Amino acid sequence: MDNFKIVSKNRKAYFNYEILEEFDAGIVLVGSEVKSVRNGNININDAYAGTMQNSGEIFLFNVDIAQYDKATYNNHSPKRPRKLLLHKKQIKKLLGAIAKKGLTIVPLKMFFNSRGFLKITIALAKGKNTIDKRESIKDRTWNIQKQRIFKEYNKRKN
Repeated sequence: MDNFKIVSKNRKAYFNYEILEEFDAGIVLVGSEVKSVRNGNININDAYAGTMQNSGEIFLFNVDIAQYDKATYNNHSPKRPRKLLLHKKQIKKLLGAIAKKGLTIVPLKMFFNSRGFLKITIALAKGKNTIDKRESIKDRTWNIQKQRIFKEYNKRKN
């Protein structure tokens, strides 16, 4: 990814899940959805990916793309399922993995690539329990304190 513009990020995914593997996928959208995404009217925090009636395809569910206000009568539905474009090997790998207990597919970020196409980074993830979440909080607060200490040390040194 040389130059790309991040449209939306799912920060809760890194806290709630242990990320095992990431994939970049295309996404099938209609014109009014693309225009709405370009305006920044998107939320992927509660989204997840899966299959619909064992179709062998992966869809993105619960992504909230607001309706484009300048669209005509054929505006899109804000939370409709959207098909993800992946290679067959990747689809088989993901579907086999989510058949296992405790694994899920979560979207991490949505971005426009250098050619102007909307892409989404999805991840195969395992849910964290509360102990792991506490460890994440502890590590984060320690890193913040460490940065403050180094900042004070560098001020005194100079």
